[in-house]
Amino acid sequence: YTDWAWTSFVVFSISQSTMLVVGAIYYMLFTGVPGTATYYATIMTIYTWVAKGAWFALGYPYDFIVTPVWIPSAMLLDLVYWATRRNKHAAIIIGGTLVGLSLPIFNMINLLLVKDPLEMAFKYPRPTLPPYMTPIEPQVGKFYNSPVALGSGAGAVLCVPIAALGAKLNTW
Repeated sequence: YTDWAWTSFVVFSISQSTMLVVGAIYYMLFTGVPGTATYYATIMTIYTWVAKGAWFALGYPYDFIVTPVWIPSAMLLDLVYWATRRNKHAAIIIGGTLVGLSLPIFNMINLLLVKDPLEMAFKYPRPTLPPYMTPIEPQVGKFYNSPVALGSGAGAVLCVPIAALGAKLNTW
């Protein structure tokens, strides 16, 4: 479960905070409308609810997808944008900080409401990679004196200058 918790909380908090701030500030700066962050967050929330419905239709439990809580953080961002008199740098720094601090808290509260996370993690394990995508352990130093490795390495190193020389000679 700790693997699920790390992925869903830390990584998603960073990506969702960034996604909200970058998208909302972009909209606000180009439209000049202070409520655009909340509007943007509402759209993302609806999209996530649709995805949650799709997973539920596939037979997964209702708690399998946790819908992120974007709207309260977006409202804070809108407040900052309104309070800073459309100073875009202040909106980005102060609003971005507030979103970065508040969104993980709201999402942590949201994650605490999941019925039985341990059962969820063991009953629906993360999908494993198919055999053709499974990484192969690197064989370090095994082929360091192989003529094939030497030829491919030299070919890779010489490829760019030869291509540049060919482009230079082909001036007609």
